[in-house]
Amino acid sequence: MAGRLYICATPIGNLEDITLRAVETLKKVQLIAAEDTRHSKALLSRYDVHTPVTSYHEHNRFEKAEVLLERLKAGDDIALITDAGTPVISDPGEVLVARAREEGIEVLALPGPCAMIAALSVSGIPGRRFCFEGFLPADNTGRRAVLEELKDEPRTVILYEAPHHLKGTLKELAKALGERRIAVCRELTKLHEEVLTMTLPEAAAYYEENEPRGEFVLVIEGKPAGQAAAETAAAWQEMPLAEHLQYYLDKGLPQKEAMKQMAKDRNTTKREIYNELLKEDSE
Repeated sequence: MAGRLYICATPIGNLEDITLRAVETLKKVQLIAAEDTRHSKALLSRYDVHTPVTSYHEHNRFEKAEVLLERLKAGDDIALITDAGTPVISDPGEVLVARAREEGIEVLALPGPCAMIAALSVSGIPGRRFCFEGFLPADNTGRRAVLEELKDEPRTVILYEAPHHLKGTLKELAKALGERRIAVCRELTKLHEEVLTMTLPEAAAYYEENEPRGEFVLVIEGKPAGQAAAETAAAWQEMPLAEHLQYYLDKGLPQKEAMKQMAKDRNTTKREIYNELLKEDSE
């Protein structure tokens, strides 16, 4: 009978932020797969866990996943942990979980700390709808592509960033997104925890004067709905009426429905659209 793979969340700073179930599981499994065995040593020692530990990280995630799968197929239970927080969230654990699912291995979640959720909860920025981007791509082309997408993102955006990249990232975000609010969350649950709420340009200026230290989570408000609607309406207004009508006709809408949608796009009435089209035809 195959073993089980436990996805075990661990503290993001304060070692007391771990569940009783997680501690019990770490003690009873046959093997712990850890992102950094040295880093995890303090946590395991704190809770008197003596289970064997093996490394599973970004650079061995494909080949080591196959080794761990063989252990699972042989009947061993394995707990997957990351350096901090919930495995798979911006973490190489997703490879192992996907392979386990493909092989019919039971995968169980042991929920707990997650830096992006912790940051969102204290940010003061709306949390009903949000998207998580993790770390921005390292290459310039990839970064520009993501930033271009985020310009029109109406949901709250959550990013991770390292201290040595923070200044540059804030400048890029300020340039791309403008005067949006941001909560800069630093060293969450640790001794020097800090949450600063300001605009993106203010944040960029602040860290030009104050050297970033620690790990950061950035919570950025989405594009205001009114602003997005106004910009969309302005874009439609610039399009000739005949071209606008043809756009919806090409999509298969009947002419009456197309004019109805045009009126909505341009924040006017269907009758006004009809009259303007008649005027254009007569000219």
